[in-house]
Amino acid sequence: MIVHLSGMDLNAIPLFTMLRGKLGYLNQRQQLIAQNVANADTPGFTPKDLKAFSFQGQLDAQSSGAGMHMKTTDARHMTASAGGAGGGTSLNAVNWTPQDAPDAETTLDGNQVSLEDQMVKMNQARMDYDAAITFYQKSMSLIRMAARRPGL
Repeated sequence: MIVHLSGMDLNAIPLFTMLRGKLGYLNQRQQLIAQNVANADTPGFTPKDLKAFSFQGQLDAQSSGAGMHMKTTDARHMTASAGGAGGGTSLNAVNWTPQDAPDAETTLDGNQVSLEDQMVKMNQARMDYDAAITFYQKSMSLIRMAARRPGL
């Protein structure tokens, strides 16, 4: 998905790429929590969760692969690496791997889902999602304000 604002490619702005990554992570986490709740009565079921999201972790993962490169807009600019000239920023969504995350209690049938723990996780994921969306919207309105002609 490419987002444009008056011809500006917002996918080229690392802030928006990182926010999309955070939103993707939170979406996947909410799906896992919903699956955990749905399996609360399944004998032997172990709940899953994702490793905590960190912007630094996402940057590190991206820089070890295709990497983030300094964007050069002039041939006289110095490049950070051989692939950096005109490379732009390459930040794609990181794939997160679900991990077993047993809750505090295990029932007699081996199920390790605690509905209370899952609801706390779901609430935290929802609050994080709302905060990321609000930050995205505020950033968009700042860009719109900066792009506006004076006096409008």
